[in-house]
Amino acid sequence: MININGVSKYYDTVKSLDNVTAEIKGGSIFGLVGSNGSGKSTLLRIMCGIFRADGGEVLYDGENVYENVKLKDRIVYLSDDQFFLPSSTLMDMANMYAAVYSSFSWETYEKLVALFGLPKKRKISTFSKGMQKQSAILLGLSAKPKYLLCDETFDGLDPVMRQLVKRILADEVAESGLTPIIASHNLRELEDICDHIGLLHKGGILFESEIDTLKENIHTVQAVFSREISAEEIAKLGTVSIKQRSSMVTAVVRGTREEVAAKIEALNPEFYEIIPLTLEEIFISEMEERGYDYTKVVF
Repeated sequence: MININGVSKYYDTVKSLDNVTAEIKGGSIFGLVGSNGSGKSTLLRIMCGIFRADGGEVLYDGENVYENVKLKDRIVYLSDDQFFLPSSTLMDMANMYAAVYSSFSWETYEKLVALFGLPKKRKISTFSKGMQKQSAILLGLSAKPKYLLCDETFDGLDPVMRQLVKRILADEVAESGLTPIIASHNLRELEDICDHIGLLHKGGILFESEIDTLKENIHTVQAVFSREISAEEIAKLGTVSIKQRSSMVTAVVRGTREEVAAKIEALNPEFYEIIPLTLEEIFISEMEERGYDYTKVVF
């Protein structure tokens, strides 16, 4: 369990994080989404103990992470900008990780090297960006951490490799109880892998929720009526947004599929259908309802 309690961070007079509070359950995949400059990287660096928060704290199972060497042995941070020792090979970096992390698994290392097809004795500086990203992921997973903090992990990977990495992460969660926290500006990358997601904007988390809960409790309804129906009648159903063209109404309505069906059937439509929303559409609806300009938040 990770508890982020009122974390704030300043760079001189610039406020990067403003009283961020969140709870991340162990053994689940948490997605941290936000636009560029929203504070995602800063929050991850505080979470792994690189930065000291100017206010608040980050606790792992009740322990503060900052300057906690024992706790950091269970945390791996995969930065958006990978760092490797000068002129090092993949094997050189594996030896370094094995010296730092007490749970480093050579068995996992060899398995992932074979899976990714990376040359162990070639200098990493000669690798492509995608291969360097794979190397960082490979080394991080080989350390067998309890918590894996990932900053834009999928950037630089081709579509096939992205799916492979997602499958590996899901397997590690199921088999070893790994807790990945994946920061990204791309909702579509997170939708099919994360259990829980939080939206970071202008240094604060606007909201967080389980993805299944989000999807189960909001739907789009398209309905055609034989009579003139007012927006006020539709609004009474608990709508988030409404678009109306003549006798056709499209509304985003809160509630389970069954609840939404009952609400719309009470208005006796000629025809209606209930359409599930994508995660991006849900976030846009949430932003609109909260009065935010979603074009500046979601990409």
